[in-house]
Amino acid sequence: MDQLTLHADGISATIVGQGAELVSLRDGDGTELLWQAGPVWRRHSPVLFPIVGRLKGDHLRHRGQTYPMTQHGFARDRRFDWAEQGPTFCSLVLTDDAETRTHYPFAFRLAIGYELKPRQLGVTFEITNTGDEPLPASIGAHPAFNWPLLPELPKEAYRLTFADNEPAPVRRLKDGLLLPATQPTPIEGKTLPLSEKLFDEDAVILDRPAGASVRYAAARGPAIEMSWQGFNELGIWSKPGGAPFLCIEPWHGIASPADFDGEFADKPGVMLIEPGGRRELSYRIGLSREP
Repeated sequence: MDQLTLHADGISATIVGQGAELVSLRDGDGTELLWQAGPVWRRHSPVLFPIVGRLKGDHLRHRGQTYPMTQHGFARDRRFDWAEQGPTFCSLVLTDDAETRTHYPFAFRLAIGYELKPRQLGVTFEITNTGDEPLPASIGAHPAFNWPLLPELPKEAYRLTFADNEPAPVRRLKDGLLLPATQPTPIEGKTLPLSEKLFDEDAVILDRPAGASVRYAAARGPAIEMSWQGFNELGIWSKPGGAPFLCIEPWHGIASPADFDGEFADKPGVMLIEPGGRRELSYRIGLSREP
């Protein structure tokens, strides 16, 4: 089976086996909220595993050996196995094999679950260490929402509203790697006005967000509330130069600092899962409409 569409309470979500990727999310009015992978960016909502962002030199280091690893890891380009399917839920699984071990020399099981409930889609990531040594890993969500959500509104009509004030400095990237210096936050209290200029220097990264939810909306039309559990960082991204999507990305992990060249297990943001252990992280996309 290549894809499955879930239905609940008038909303729908479509998931494909390739990358276990969410490729469509429609609200009760039938409005498509998810970016439909046009030429400017060929993804919808890729799963980032076992890294988030880039590694220096695009290589993972483990016990003195190096392994090629491209940006955001390989899970988004692998076909997952369907584990469970129902009218409102499904789960998909990826496990290590000879190919993954040429990039990532660890045994793992990655399960991704989707469940529709009234006015929301829940997504769960479960990482299990099936090997006999600690499993270093990062994981992240990368959903791209249409920007604007209503075609007749300008992009500048939209803003992100955080649950808490977010005064901490933000991080930025250069050539995909984390710059050492922080920058003053563009968030004004709880509010981040959106504009294409915001992304001239690539993603806006909150490496220590105060809260765990954010609302994406204009004064009218569809509204999206993202909330998350288990993730430590948040990336906000649109393609520099302008693109009709906005990515709101809960992460457990971050791109390599530009000056980091050590073992992957020692990289900032990496979780370590003991043999036989597992880690569960989740996020929710809440759907509503402004008057």
